[in-house]
Amino acid sequence: MATEKGNKDSDKQPKKSAGGSGGKSGGGASVSAPEYAADNIRLGAAGQSLFTKAAAVGALGIAAAVGLGSAAGDDFKRFSLSYVAAYMWVLALALGALFWVTLQHLVNAHWSIVLRRVGELIASQAPLMALLALPVVVPIFTGHSSIYIWSNHEAAEHNHLLHHKAAYLNPTFFLIRFVVYFGFWTLLARYFLKSSLAQDVSKEPAVIMGKMRAAAGPAMIGFALTMTFCAIDLLMSLDPLWFSTIFGVYYLASCIQGNNAFVALTAMWLHKRGVLKKSVTTEHFHDLGKMVFAFTVFWAYVGFSQFMLIWYANIPEETGWFKERFAGGWGEGWGLLSAVLLFGHFVIPFFGLLSRHIKRRRPTLAFWCIWQLVMIYLDMYWLVMPTGGYHAPPYALIDLCCMVGVLGVFIAGIAFRAKSLNLMPTNDPRLEKSLAFTNI
Repeated sequence: MATEKGNKDSDKQPKKSAGGSGGKSGGGASVSAPEYAADNIRLGAAGQSLFTKAAAVGALGIAAAVGLGSAAGDDFKRFSLSYVAAYMWVLALALGALFWVTLQHLVNAHWSIVLRRVGELIASQAPLMALLALPVVVPIFTGHSSIYIWSNHEAAEHNHLLHHKAAYLNPTFFLIRFVVYFGFWTLLARYFLKSSLAQDVSKEPAVIMGKMRAAAGPAMIGFALTMTFCAIDLLMSLDPLWFSTIFGVYYLASCIQGNNAFVALTAMWLHKRGVLKKSVTTEHFHDLGKMVFAFTVFWAYVGFSQFMLIWYANIPEETGWFKERFAGGWGEGWGLLSAVLLFGHFVIPFFGLLSRHIKRRRPTLAFWCIWQLVMIYLDMYWLVMPTGGYHAPPYALIDLCCMVGVLGVFIAGIAFRAKSLNLMPTNDPRLEKSLAFTNI
């Protein structure tokens, strides 16, 4: 529960631009706000520095992963599996941000206004994520993927079950779906960011606010469908004979939790650079922490629901997927990683994030945000790698290179887009309520 207060008192205080030392938003005016809200909202030189460093780390990471994959001599199978795990981890952050921005408009949220631009910038990386998907998409479309066996026409023809799924699982239709997914995400993210920037300089910001809210309803339906089918195409179809009707929701849980953790860490990084220090307060971090905690429980609930229904039905085509991931019991192999996810992704962080004081202290909240981001990656690893036929998690340097490489390029893209923009919507009618937001 939360309340937004302080509006009466703020009317009596001297007015000052919310842009503070951050300057104008795209050359326009900004909303008047209480003096205590004056803040630096521009990244400046720190943005260029982050872009350079992240781009270098990302490029080196991907190049090293390609080199290691080439040296493996397995038709890039090991690289492809590692890359898909890392890619779906980072894609969860981008899609989580797009979901979060859409949701804030849909429910007319006030508390999150000061953080909304950060979410919009993260979501705006949909075109970059489409580019990063090429190492996965191109082999599928050409029919030479070493991990998506359904993309090979001869393999599909000789497998009775794959032959019956060929109407959906075929390279041409996959490419069409891929264009639809990323085309929709790109247009939606661009619409929200462009409208938000236009609102900064508009004389009628409430009109733009209303339009964004009206678009959020249909957009959420489109997002749910595209995100679900993308998760099916890039994750579930790695084992094309297995299926789960709740798989899209399972991936959505990682998207939402990953976004809240990533936004919180981003805001903390900005604070250290003197950006948004007065605008984003302990109250906002507390709310983000509550969402990380909530979706720790939601992920466990969806994961257990998926497992329980499949295991109880005891259909070999379905239970074999879990049997493979429980191999070795709780002490070794994939069973050990399953235990790590059970306790590391749910039990331990559940108690770790339970306290209000943990969520209101930035060092402890940062610890648990990083912890859960690592767990989300391990979850992607658990979903992807067993399909390669490994009897135990084949942890290697190539996994770290893919992980660092894709994340580095993603962060570089955010920094490049953010370095010339205000990092807070300065003319949103709800801004003062967001600045004065208080938890109870």
